[in-house]
Amino acid sequence: MEFQKDEYHPLPLLSLNHISLVCKSLPLSLQFYEKVMGFECVQRPVPNFKDAWLYNYGFGIHLLQSEGWDTDLFEKHEINPKDNHISFQCSDINLIEKRLRDMGIDYVKQVVEEEGLCIDQLFFHDPDGYMMGICNCENFPIVPSDEASAVPQLCPLKSADLTKTIFPLFCHGEDIEASERNGQFSEQAQEKKEMLPLDIMGVFI
Repeated sequence: MEFQKDEYHPLPLLSLNHISLVCKSLPLSLQFYEKVMGFECVQRPVPNFKDAWLYNYGFGIHLLQSEGWDTDLFEKHEINPKDNHISFQCSDINLIEKRLRDMGIDYVKQVVEEEGLCIDQLFFHDPDGYMMGICNCENFPIVPSDEASAVPQLCPLKSADLTKTIFPLFCHGEDIEASERNGQFSEQAQEKKEMLPLDIMGVFI
């Protein structure tokens, strides 16, 4: 089907709610998205099959246990930055790269240069081969392609209130130390010190 311009009105959407991923091992995928990506398990809306819901960075992830018929989904392949992926924005790309190395996660690094802007990107797979991307796109201008006179806007995450995420205390090592000094979340902070989640801010699709 071809869509002619001005023929249809866009759907009246509000925001990204969640993405769904079929996984080979629900426990293994849960561990990855909690301990590596910094998501938190939340209550399941309809707990009638093997699944899990996680939330952070303004959207949710719905993990679905594979029923065995979709084994082709889990074939291992090379990390290709041009493949389908979910991209997250970060505040320190070098810290992300260090943590990926410390965790023993294979990744591919790519640098994109355009009109004087330099954007660093890291790509890696989750346990089922779904690709994750991390970028420092906060200074990347967002300009509608069909409006030549439009004023460039910076990525909205540049001014985002990061305290709205579920793991505000666990995004930076110094925040964990501060929480311990203040006597807040000390037990949780101690559990997270050995394996911090990646220092990411939000989704950038």
